[in-house]
Amino acid sequence: MSAQDVAKLREITGVGILDCKKALSETNGDIDKAIVILREKGIIVAAKKAGRIAAEGLVASYIHMGGRIGVLVEMNCETDFVAKSDQFNELIKDIAMQIAASKPLYVNIDEVTPEEIENEKEVLRNQAKNEGKKPELIEKMVEGRIKKFFSNICLMEQPFIRDSAKTVKDMINEATLKIGEKIVVRRFVRYEMGEGLEKRKDDFVEEINKQIKGE
Repeated sequence: MSAQDVAKLREITGVGILDCKKALSETNGDIDKAIVILREKGIIVAAKKAGRIAAEGLVASYIHMGGRIGVLVEMNCETDFVAKSDQFNELIKDIAMQIAASKPLYVNIDEVTPEEIENEKEVLRNQAKNEGKKPELIEKMVEGRIKKFFSNICLMEQPFIRDSAKTVKDMINEATLKIGEKIVVRRFVRYEMGEGLEKRKDDFVEEINKQIKGE
């Protein structure tokens, strides 16, 4: 599989780079077979819908652990009719629960800055070196491990909480096919009680010293 093969498959199908790479990997670089796989998964159809405008939708909330974690998420579709449907409402609630449980920082990979990606790759390179890996294998290992990094911080790349065999992106694509409209998770915010605050730590040594001195 070459970069040219990925580019060609993407041009033919309109599917994202990562999905093209995955399909080509499964077919040992055979573009025709990769197209069949993408069609079977419904990704090509979903990609064709990606150019549509999704200006309707909902903002949903999810509160967990007695108010200790809260999520707001905006998910868009094309019509108000779909936005009011049970299927759309169930999906956005699942997405809100996903965010509460998995703590993503971004919706998609393209929101991660090149600097952040390169910094992570440098960490992974050093890890591989410390593990004694051969120089010619290090970059391959980095490319493999960076996928785990993305699955930790990007919502669309995370294993879906109700079916870990699928990613959130897979679920969105499946919903797009079933509903027949473009569906987009636009943005979210996650709050966790006390997050970012310095919690008070008792200085037990100082307390004992005061007791010894009779203060």
